[in-house]
Amino acid sequence: MVGSDDFNSLPTPSPPPAEQKDPPMQWGVTKPLSNAGPTDVDIQRTKELEKFLVDSGLYESAEETAKREDVLDRLKKVVKDWVKELTRLRGYTDQMVEDANAVIFTFGSYRLGVHGPGADIDTLCVGPSYVNREEDFFYVLHNILDEMEEVTELQPVPDAHVPVMKFKFDGISIDLLYASISLLVVPDDLDISNISVLYDIDEPTVRSLNGCRVADQILKLVPDVENFRTTLRCLKFWAKRRGVYSNVTGFLGGVNWALLVARLCQFYPKANPSMLVSRFFIIYTLWRWPNAVTLCEIEDNELGFSVWNPKKNPWDRNHLMPIITPSYPCMNSSYNVSASTLRVMMEQFQVGKRICEDIELNKVQWSALFEPYLFFESYKNYLQVDIIAADVDDLRAWRGWVESRLRQLTLMIERDTSGKLQCHPCPHDYVDSSNQCSHCAFFMGLQRKQGEVIQEGQQFDIRQTVDEFRHQINSYMYWKPGMEIYVSHVRRKQIPSYVFPEGYRRTRHARPASQVDKASCEGSVERVSKRKKEVDVPDLEVCEKKRQSISPQKESIGALTETTKPEVVSRDKEFNDGVIAPNHRKHTAENSDNGCCNLSSGDAYSENNEKGSSPGGTCSNEASPPQLLHNTHKEELEPNADLAMVLKSGDGEKNVMRHVIEI
Repeated sequence: MVGSDDFNSLPTPSPPPAEQKDPPMQWGVTKPLSNAGPTDVDIQRTKELEKFLVDSGLYESAEETAKREDVLDRLKKVVKDWVKELTRLRGYTDQMVEDANAVIFTFGSYRLGVHGPGADIDTLCVGPSYVNREEDFFYVLHNILDEMEEVTELQPVPDAHVPVMKFKFDGISIDLLYASISLLVVPDDLDISNISVLYDIDEPTVRSLNGCRVADQILKLVPDVENFRTTLRCLKFWAKRRGVYSNVTGFLGGVNWALLVARLCQFYPKANPSMLVSRFFIIYTLWRWPNAVTLCEIEDNELGFSVWNPKKNPWDRNHLMPIITPSYPCMNSSYNVSASTLRVMMEQFQVGKRICEDIELNKVQWSALFEPYLFFESYKNYLQVDIIAADVDDLRAWRGWVESRLRQLTLMIERDTSGKLQCHPCPHDYVDSSNQCSHCAFFMGLQRKQGEVIQEGQQFDIRQTVDEFRHQINSYMYWKPGMEIYVSHVRRKQIPSYVFPEGYRRTRHARPASQVDKASCEGSVERVSKRKKEVDVPDLEVCEKKRQSISPQKESIGALTETTKPEVVSRDKEFNDGVIAPNHRKHTAENSDNGCCNLSSGDAYSENNEKGSSPGGTCSNEASPPQLLHNTHKEELEPNADLAMVLKSGDGEKNVMRHVIEI
């Protein structure tokens, strides 16, 4: 009989090799937060989530997939023929002409496998060293594409941070970059991830190559590619619905969201999509920005390209939400984020976190997470940027330039108001289909910084800020006659109906008294009550008149400018120095839309809103303090007076905002 001591003294046999567990692999720069896999409940929730994504139309049909592949094949042939022809014209040997080659790579959502119906394809053409970007790509290839019947909406953007040519090929949107590498012959099997492709090239070429290199690295650095794809597809859809998807306006674009989701997958390598979505909001509401999100160690290299390093580079210290690309040279992909847009995103992360908690408690379904954010019901005051051009082609180029500079307007307003006036840019433009002119409009929600002490009569004078922005816009290298820009301050009731999905404003529900900021109500409740009694009925009538007068459905921008010219001159005198004298206080209260807007808190925009645009605007702010309602008398202005106050015309200059903003 063997006793327990004897048993313990016996050698312990090694477990079978199949049962041996290797130490958990570390994904990323830290150990996983959890290696837990999904439960049965998590698996069921993931099935429900995937069904919701399919029902929402996020996956393209087999026919569209085949068409994309066909378009890419045809584009490859176009660029190969282009390079061969250039080789022949430059006197190279017949063998060189035969070997001459260019290769097409994809990146972005298409390369990552998360593109949806109608999405564009981000492409990169890699050519030999003797084919340059400035003349050969943006001139010769441009002309070749321009002569092709299947190519439409061709728009070169050579002065962009990453030079690009945009067009539609047989209805498929294409963004085409070009990189000339230090090879005479580009092989079909070129490994773009190899660092050798970066030898002897300039910074713009590095940036052009970086998209493909980053996409490849992301797919290598995530534990489960399919879980990554489903989670990313889900969160991109969420970001668009909540109005925080747009790199150009200061939010996050496709690569930014991909990097955030990839890091999340590294934290939870065995989690399935439903687990990852809920943990996304937990992780990034707790994230202590500006600590950087990185998928791997940031490595420097002897090639000498600038690498993100806040310890070494002073300019990198100003980045508010650094999300670092994983391939050399590592860059901050989210340098566009401003204090205002970071605030908006953090608010939306909190909302997502609360809804995911309710989903896990079976209180709501997945659809609740994707409710569109109602941008035009979230603020009391807006900036409206209207742009017009002579024709559709000019507007396309002009719109792209203005959109690329809108982030600067946000930054300048933050700078000139010491961060006390916050901007929330709407990520896309709007077009009024009833307007005959080539026109579109962008909107920005305005509010005072939460927690700021409100002083009676305090004003923000951003006229010089807007004027500086206007001069930046007018520096457009390809400006043509007819390209105009108008910047105006509009209140919620002035927002035109064409920005709403159904073509009309939603009825606002009164905010519960419990949501009112009691501290900010002191000294104002009595004043609000009195003014409400005085203007309730007349305000509705005047509001309807004004709504008709400023709607682009009634008159074009050009006509509106002419009719408002006399009013601009007379009203500007009252706001000469941005400060109203005491004996003008009654006039200010009654006509504050002439140049003063009360700012309150609010959120973002609705993805459901149809794209469109023109002058006008509306919105409601569920979080606006009652003391900010004292400007209801503004609606007593005669038709067009509000817009007249913010437009300047007749002197050959672009229209500019001519008023101050009061809190």
